[in-house]
Amino acid sequence: MKEVTMLCNRLASVFLGPQNENDKYMDVDSHSSNTGGAEMHPDGLIFIGKEDDIKKSQRITPKIDGREIVVFYHEGKFHALDSRCYHEGGPLCFGEIEDIDGQACIVCPWHKFKITLETGEGLYKGINPQESSPTPKWQSKGVKQRIYKVTIDSGNVYVSPPDFSVSFDSDYYAEKYKQGGELAIGKPSRSEDTE
Repeated sequence: MKEVTMLCNRLASVFLGPQNENDKYMDVDSHSSNTGGAEMHPDGLIFIGKEDDIKKSQRITPKIDGREIVVFYHEGKFHALDSRCYHEGGPLCFGEIEDIDGQACIVCPWHKFKITLETGEGLYKGINPQESSPTPKWQSKGVKQRIYKVTIDSGNVYVSPPDFSVSFDSDYYAEKYKQGGELAIGKPSRSEDTE
C-alpha cells in the first residue's frame, strides 16, 4: 500500500505539475516515519510531517493505521480528509482545489464531485423550480467526506485520530482501498462497481 501512496504522489506531480522548486509531493506513512515509528503527541495526536515540508509540497498522503488520508496546505491553512472521494473512491490527491462561494473545495478528478476542505460537505449546483427565474446556486448534500482536525505544534503537523462512532460516506472507500491496495489508483470498471 505504501507503494500505491508513493505512486499517487508521483503521479500527482506529473499530472498537476511541479508544486515547488523540488517538484515533489511528499510520501508519508505515519507508522514508518523518518524516526522509525509512529510519533504520537502527548494528547494522542498523530504526527504527519514537518510544517515547512508540507507547506512546500502543498499536499501529502499519509496513512493512519493503513487508512490513507490527504493533507492539503491551501491559502495559509492545513486541511486533512480521507484521500478517497465518497462518490466512487476517486483519488483526491490528484484533484484541483477551487474556490466555490468562498469555500475551498477539492474537485475529484474522476467525476468532478466537489468537497469542501473545511467541513467535508459535498456540493452541487441546483435550482429552485418554484422561483420565477430559477438561478443555479451551490447547495450542500451534507457532510460526505471524513475530515481530520489538524494541529500545529513546534513546527510539527498532527492530526486527531478518527472518531469511528460517527460514519461518513467516504468510510466505505477508505476501507475498501485500505484492504485492497492494488485497486487504489485505477478507476473502477463496471464489473467492480456491481460486485
